[in-house]
Amino acid sequence: MLKIAMLGANGFIGSRAVEMMHLGDMAEVRPIVRHLSSLARLSRFDLDCRVADGFDQTAISTAVQGCDVVVHAIAGDRKTILGTLAPVYAAAQQAGVRRLIYLSSASVHGQAPAPGTDETSPLSDRQAIAYNNTKVQAERAIRQLRQRGDVELVILRPGIVLGPRSYWVTSFAEALLQQQAYLVNRGQGICNSVYVDNLIHAIYLAATNAQADQQTFIIGDREQVTWADVYRPIVTAFDIDLEQIPEMTYTYTSPSLEERIESVLASKASLGFLSLFPNHWRQAARSAMSTLLHPASTTEEWRMPESIQTTPAVTLEMALLQQCQYKLPHTKAEQLLGYCPIVPFAEASRRSIAWLKFAGFPVISSHENQLRSVQNNLSKPVYSSKRLEEKLI
Repeated sequence: MLKIAMLGANGFIGSRAVEMMHLGDMAEVRPIVRHLSSLARLSRFDLDCRVADGFDQTAISTAVQGCDVVVHAIAGDRKTILGTLAPVYAAAQQAGVRRLIYLSSASVHGQAPAPGTDETSPLSDRQAIAYNNTKVQAERAIRQLRQRGDVELVILRPGIVLGPRSYWVTSFAEALLQQQAYLVNRGQGICNSVYVDNLIHAIYLAATNAQADQQTFIIGDREQVTWADVYRPIVTAFDIDLEQIPEMTYTYTSPSLEERIESVLASKASLGFLSLFPNHWRQAARSAMSTLLHPASTTEEWRMPESIQTTPAVTLEMALLQQCQYKLPHTKAEQLLGYCPIVPFAEASRRSIAWLKFAGFPVISSHENQLRSVQNNLSKPVYSSKRLEEKLI
């Protein structure tokens, strides 16, 4: 059986890849993480788990010994994204690994790619979003390593990866609870989505296709969907009308300390970590942070704090994403890898909502939803955190 080493096995994509490949008997998968504590979720499986830092060539070489394929699914800041490439590639070569699969991102083409964009389109590392530039530079660096080395290389460029524990699902659900959700262009922009299981299916094909060496593939879902299509199942599950979500535009302002802290808490890395904990724990942590940032006065009589309504902060990334007018094609992956998305968008949305309910979000059942939809014909719901808080009781 094919032996695959999964670097970054504790992350959203990596952990699901381990689950899917192991439970589906797709491959003998070996999870590799930086810290022992990161194996908590995967410890329920009887797997040959390893601990190795992506910056440590010797440790990685030992960890991937005997594997046919290494998947680089390590996420992080610029230093991590760029700094782990050379050690991992050298370790794979030292260990005799046949192929390295690098998970890049469709964001190398920008959040709103021009019509006609595909894998052959030129890339720029002078984009407005720093993450895009880092991933472009990472692709260039790892291609250079392949030119000098013997380990085969396949680069995958997934779009917006959706599914249980996805940053894009969790962040919007959190924004609804905090009354910070918004739409740009009423959510009519195209979302270049890919359900996580479809991406893992593509990873497996990239690991097994003999013609894939030194090839790059855009990976996406079959359907063309808008951001409204992505968000509607979530707001419906929370018993909110999508029309009640405010329309916003992007305006640059220098962020305050509170906004910078909130930006860190809302980052993909932070939400990926926080998704490991129940929703009421996350809410308690946010309340504690709010208390630190807005301490009660010691000179006045204490009183119950009033709910503070703030205007949602529109990020440049989301403004660009929600105005996208082009669906990136995955034609090359279909033709060369035989890629065909295995989970349709409707089923992907259903699974994401089921996970939100499991994670403690105030999701109502489909039966309750049907009854409430009748009531909504008489009186439309008001978009407020109070209604959501009542569902948590």
